[in-house]
Amino acid sequence: MATPLSVRTDIGDDGTVVVGVTGELDMSNIDVFSAAIADAITPASHDGGVLTIDLTGVEYLDSAAIDVLFGNADRIRLIVNPILIPVLKVSGLTNVMSVEAG
Repeated sequence: MATPLSVRTDIGDDGTVVVGVTGELDMSNIDVFSAAIADAITPASHDGGVLTIDLTGVEYLDSAAIDVLFGNADRIRLIVNPILIPVLKVSGLTNVMSVEAG
């Protein structure tokens, strides 16, 4: 059974593409998250911009989610729930991409 997850793609106030995620990111739903990023990167790339991923509604993510984020590190910036910052620092993700507490 997949862990509950909600993913939406919007246009931010500044015109950038934003993928907003609510729920938990784990192996059971990582395909949905990965597909949403892949679908949103193309429009973000056409504008020459970076895709924003809003994880302020996420309280848990596992290594599968971290792997997806690493795989797209050069094309995304993260806004995250502050509870995730320690995990992202330990993983090294904060060293390779923009990560902001939201």
